Amino acid sequence: MTTPNAHRLAARVKLSEAHLITRMLNIADGLDDVIKLGRGDPDLDTPAHIVEAGRQALSDGATHYTHPAGIAPLREAIAAQIREHGGADYAADEILVTPGGQHGMFVIALSLLDPGDEIIVPCPGYNPYQQAAELSEAKVVKVPMGMETNFTLTAEMIRPHITARSKILVLINPNNPTGTVTAPEEVVKIAELAREHDLIVISDEIYAQLTFGNHRVQPVAALPGMRDRTITLSGFSKAYAMTGWRIGYLAGPRDLITPMTEINHAFAISVAGVSQHAALAAATGPQDCVAEMRGTYDARRRAICAGLDAIGMRYAEPQGGFYVYADVASLKLGIGAGAFCERLLAEGRVMMYPGTIYGDHTDDFVRMSMTQPVPRIEEAMARMAAVVAAIREERTAPAV
Repeated sequence: MTTPNAHRLAARVKLSEAHLITRMLNIADGLDDVIKLGRGDPDLDTPAHIVEAGRQALSDGATHYTHPAGIAPLREAIAAQIREHGGADYAADEILVTPGGQHGMFVIALSLLDPGDEIIVPCPGYNPYQQAAELSEAKVVKVPMGMETNFTLTAEMIRPHITARSKILVLINPNNPTGTVTAPEEVVKIAELAREHDLIVISDEIYAQLTFGNHRVQPVAALPGMRDRTITLSGFSKAYAMTGWRIGYLAGPRDLITPMTEINHAFAISVAGVSQHAALAAATGPQDCVAEMRGTYDARRRAICAGLDAIGMRYAEPQGGFYVYADVASLKLGIGAGAFCERLLAEGRVMMYPGTIYGDHTDDFVRMSMTQPVPRIEEAMARMAAVVAAIREERTAPAV
């Protein structure tokens, strides 16, 4: 729909109306008892010792600007934590603290992409990477993934999409929205491909501490020849349930992080001091809270999978993060994932998002978040089963 001011928008603006997620949230606000399995926002509270650190910081006067890159103790703690988890060895001035990981994506894009440059992204993958590239007037090159690789990226899938204009390759591991982990041996192959074609790798490892079973994340920057061509993006939102504190970080070579710091400085001046002190407590304090959350998500993961198994809905094996990516087409309902989500919200009062939001090349899949307690998940699965049964009954009912 054309609005009176549509012609005033810059050409770089690709979405002039409310996003589907915003529209669904608006609809949900008008319904009672909606079970929200949509947003990637943990329902778990930030651990008490982290909240207390923030409260104490406010009492101590942490209400002013900080260094644009973040307070030195936090950057040192982030560097230490990266090393502890098998990542590259960084100095404090090779860490940039940002107002959330998503903000960091835009800093990266504006720092590294010129008009016409190509950024290679997994499809489906977290959509702000595409938005950031569009605002930089770069070209987004999507690499379609499917069930044949459990929705994980492989070097051979990437190779045909590399051109002379290719500059950045994005690896989201564990992947959002699919909840799958790229195996360490495949990460090695992807790194080799990046070196071969002189690509910068954005290694999004924000869910790296939330993996299940024997799955683990191989940090890209720690691989041979990759430290100087990798920007690691992570943060505290997911592993520590700190989404509302808005604090993420970038780690990379000094000659890239320094100019990125100045762009971040122009955007935000600095991250709120209270959030930085809370993040410092998260990085340096007891880590049993992360293990507890991982166990909670594992139980929820199993509850979702059991519910999907009961209705015969196939899904990618959820290996990390807190998402299950399920195949609506496998139910043979005759409707796409987007229409299914709309009916599920209106009739079942369950919210989940279609994969098309995340650039999926099909309208077959939905993303379910493990952001509700097990009893609510079981109730959501029961409601979904009822909606599926209703749709099937409509399809088999004789025409009047």
